[in-house]
Amino acid sequence: MRHVIALDVGGTGMKAALVGADGELLHRARRATGRERGPDAVVDGILGFAAELRAYGTEHLGEPASAAGVAVPGIVDGDTGVAVYAANLGWRDVPLRALLAERLGDVPVALGHDVRTGGLAEGRVGAGRGADRFLFVALGTGIAGAIGLDGRVEAGAHGFAGEIGHVVVRPGGLPCPCGQRGCLERFASAAAVSQAWAGACGDPDADAADCARAVEAGDPGAVRVWQDAVDALADGLVTALTLLDPRTLIIGGGLAEAGETLFSPLRDAVRRRVTFQKLPSIVPAALGDTAGCLGAGLLAWDLLDNTDRTEVSA
Repeated sequence: MRHVIALDVGGTGMKAALVGADGELLHRARRATGRERGPDAVVDGILGFAAELRAYGTEHLGEPASAAGVAVPGIVDGDTGVAVYAANLGWRDVPLRALLAERLGDVPVALGHDVRTGGLAEGRVGAGRGADRFLFVALGTGIAGAIGLDGRVEAGAHGFAGEIGHVVVRPGGLPCPCGQRGCLERFASAAAVSQAWAGACGDPDADAADCARAVEAGDPGAVRVWQDAVDALADGLVTALTLLDPRTLIIGGGLAEAGETLFSPLRDAVRRRVTFQKLPSIVPAALGDTAGCLGAGLLAWDLLDNTDRTEVSA
C-alpha cells in the first residue's frame, strides 16, 4: 500500500505515523525526543525513528514509504530543508531534510514548522475544512499561528509568518525572551495563565487547567486572571483579523482544552472589539495531538503530487 512517513518532533516527545493517500493513519508510534542527551542525539533519534518506520512499512504494508514529512519547532527554512534554530532542542542549522533523505534511501523529504504544519492539517481536514482563508492559533507554552490560504499555509518571506504571540498587546508590559515588552504570549499563553494563577492563589504548582476549573466554580480571583488573559488574546486576534480577514479562526493548544470556558468569553471579547471588520467563525481545533502528524503527512503527499505533475509535464 502506498504511504508516506510523518514525524512530529516536539520538545519532549516525537509522534509518528504512516499515512495513506486518503489521510488514513495506517500505523502510529511515539517515543521520547531525548533532548537531555543533547542536539546531536536528538537528530540521531529522529533519523533512527524514521528508519524504523520505513522498515515497518516495508514489512507490513508491502513497500517502503514513498516520501516523508517532518514537523519541527523553532525557526525552519522549508525551502532549503534546514532546521535553523530551536531553543528547546538546542540545535542550529541542522540540514535535516538531506540527512533524512540519505537515511531513507533518497526518498523526497519535506520539512515544516510544527505549528504551521498542524495548521495545515486543521485547515484541510480539520476545523477549517472548506474555508478558503483561515487563521490557526495554538495557545501552548507560547503562542504561534498559521495563516491558511486556499489549502496551503503561508510561511512568509523569511519563515516567520504567523508569529502572533509576539504581537505587542500591552506596550511597556512584561519583558519577553524575544526582546520586546508586552507580547501577547506573556499574557494569554497557557504558561502565562499558569504563572498568573499560581501567584494569585498562592499555590506554586497551580496551572492553567486549575485556573479554568476555578473559573467554572466561580472563584472571583480566577475569573480576574482568566478575563485578563482573554482580553489580551482578543486584542491580539482583532489585530490579526484586521490584517488577514480570515473566514475561520481556529484556536488550539492546551488552553483551548478549557472549551466554552475559553470560547464563550473570547467570542464576546472579540465581538466587542470589531468595528468595520467582518467577524470570523471562532472554533476549537478538531484534530488534537494528531494535527502535527497529519500535517507532516500532507506535506509529504504534496511533494509527491508536485513530482508527479512535473514528470507529466516533462
